[in-house]
Amino acid sequence: MTGDVWLPIPPEEIPSLPEGPDYLFWDGGEDGTQEYPGDPADCVFYVVPYMAPAEIVLRPVPRMTSVRVVQTLTAGTDHVEPGLKDLPPGVHLCNARGVHDASTAELALTLILASLRGVPGAVRAQDRGEWRGGFQPALADKNVLIVGYGSIGAAVEDRLAPFEVARVVRVARSGRTTARGPVHPLTELSALLPDADVVVLCTPLTDATRHLVDAGFLARMKDGALLVNVARGAVVDTEALLAELERGRITAALDVTDPEPLPADHPLWHAPGVLITPHVGGATSAFRPRAERLLVDQVTRFLHHEPLLNVVVTTGPA
Repeated sequence: MTGDVWLPIPPEEIPSLPEGPDYLFWDGGEDGTQEYPGDPADCVFYVVPYMAPAEIVLRPVPRMTSVRVVQTLTAGTDHVEPGLKDLPPGVHLCNARGVHDASTAELALTLILASLRGVPGAVRAQDRGEWRGGFQPALADKNVLIVGYGSIGAAVEDRLAPFEVARVVRVARSGRTTARGPVHPLTELSALLPDADVVVLCTPLTDATRHLVDAGFLARMKDGALLVNVARGAVVDTEALLAELERGRITAALDVTDPEPLPADHPLWHAPGVLITPHVGGATSAFRPRAERLLVDQVTRFLHHEPLLNVVVTTGPA
């Protein structure tokens, strides 16, 4: 095969990359001005720099006239999709389904437990040298609603199993049956919300899910319920969420926000009953080995003309 493979991880650090293509390292640099490692027109397989802003990852795309595969290292591809119009027809956009399941599910459970058990308040009390006890809700016996039952949603349920929750309810774009039970279609979500003590958002950001969590969604959540977002910030209408938090009717634990990064003066930082982490769901020691295994597999499949994994969309004629 002629052509270059651009990787955001130094190729010499990835074991078992197949022989054949020229592997070039490019992660955009801290400020996005890193020079290209070669001519973008020679790139046939582009692995998007992880967690870099859209303006950085899309910068070389208009010049990638030979590219056949664009591979993200994120489960979501919304930051790359605006660049699809600049690609030739027949390019496969693939996501990193499976790479972040363990890390993101771990954080979802961390946010649930920390919020329910009052850990943020305990940390603030520790900073003041105060010993403050109190009664806190447990995860045990709670009804948990998972919105977005893909591989991450399933991994969240895996980790809920030991916690003696009363019930797990699953929602995805379309209904289906799994070994664990039914997955309800998104059209049934409104009827399922009032029974949920904890709502976990794992859905990708699409036109259908942008501001899915609006004022109406939040109004149907029961008093005292917890909203956990490990999906994308724009799945939630921030102003609507702020209004509910200010009333003290629900609480929230957010790994993603809209806008993001959250400005220092944004009122969400100081809203009552909210715990915020800075989009670190996938950024753990579990990421690198899983990402490397995916890349080796995908490049091998590409070289052998085998079907690729996790194809989200294929570009059509201009």
